[in-house]
Amino acid sequence: MLLKEFYQNKRVLITGAAGTIGRELVKFVLSYQPQELRLMDNNETEMFFLMEAYKPHGALCFLGDVRDRDKLEKLARDIDIIIHTAAFKHVILSEHNPFDAVQTNILGVQNIIKAAVNGGVKYVLFTSSDKAVNPTNVMGTSKLMGERLITAANAFHFSGGTIFSSTRFGNVLGSRGSVVPLFLKQIRQGGPVTLTDRRMTRFVMTIAEAARLVLQSLVLACGGEVFVTKMPVVSIPDLAEVMVELLAPQYGYDPQDIEIREVGAKPGEKLYEELMSDEERHRSLELAEMFVITPAFKGVYDNIRYQYPGIVREAVDRPYISSQEPALDKNALKQYFLDHRVLETVEL
Repeated sequence: MLLKEFYQNKRVLITGAAGTIGRELVKFVLSYQPQELRLMDNNETEMFFLMEAYKPHGALCFLGDVRDRDKLEKLARDIDIIIHTAAFKHVILSEHNPFDAVQTNILGVQNIIKAAVNGGVKYVLFTSSDKAVNPTNVMGTSKLMGERLITAANAFHFSGGTIFSSTRFGNVLGSRGSVVPLFLKQIRQGGPVTLTDRRMTRFVMTIAEAARLVLQSLVLACGGEVFVTKMPVVSIPDLAEVMVELLAPQYGYDPQDIEIREVGAKPGEKLYEELMSDEERHRSLELAEMFVITPAFKGVYDNIRYQYPGIVREAVDRPYISSQEPALDKNALKQYFLDHRVLETVEL
C-alpha cells in the first residue's frame, strides 16, 4: 500500500512533534492529507514555532508531556494512529537522571498504551533506538523496556484490535546531539575535530529517510514486531575527514590544517552499533528496506499472522551490527552527503 493511501483521511497524533524526527514526520504526514493532525510536545518554544509553521495547514498543536496520562487520554480520543517519538534520548543525561528517564521512556509508553486502548486507536508505533540492543546504559535499557511494553500490549484482550509495533534505527545525520553538528562546529572554529576512537563505526541515515521508514513501518505492522531499518555504515574517522574536506574551505581553512584528534571513548560507549542481536535474528525476516523482528513469545500472540509483502528472506543469518557490515568508502560517503544535502539540514 502507498503511504498516501494509508494516511489520507486518518486522524493522527504525533508525540515529541517538536523533535528532529517529529518535525519531519509532521511534514510527511501533512503531505498525505490526513483528516486531522494533532501534535504534542513539552517544549514550549519549539511548539510555538511548529504552530506558526503548520497551523495554516490544519495541524493542531498542544503542549503536553507523556507523563501526563490525562492529557494523553484527551488527545487520543477519536484518533486512528499514534506515532510516539517523545523520549529522553541523551545517554549521559539519562544516566545522571535515571528516575526521570524511567518516568518518560517507560511510564510514558505505558500511558500511551492505556490512552490508545481506551481511545480505540487503530495503530500505535513506538520509535526506538539502536541503544535498546544489548543496552549498556539507562537510556538504552529504558528504550528496550518501551519496546517490550509495546509488544506485550498486543496481548491485551480488551485492546479492541489496536496494533502496537516499534521501529528501531541508528544515527540520524544532522540531528541535534549527533556527531555531525559537533564536527561542524569544531571545523568552523578551525579544529581540532575530536574522535573518541578511530575504530568506531556507526549506522547512519538522513532525517527524511528516518521519517519515511517510520511511516512505512506502520503500513506493514501486524502487531508486536520491531522493524529495523537498513542503513549505510560509516567509519567515524572517514566521516570526520569527509566533513573537513567539504567544510574547511567554506570557513576559510585549508583542510590540511584542521587537526583530527583522538580523545578516547566515553564511559559505556560502544565501538560499534547493534540494530539486531544474535538472539533476535533467529526470529527475524528480511524485507527490501528493513528487517522485521517478530516477538519471542509468539504463543501469546497466536491470533497474529506475521506476513508481509516483498519478503526477501524468511531467515536472517547474522545479527545486524555496524562492525560486521561494509562501510561506505570516503568517495561514496562524500556523495551521500551531497546527494542528501546533509550539511544543509544540520541542527546546531
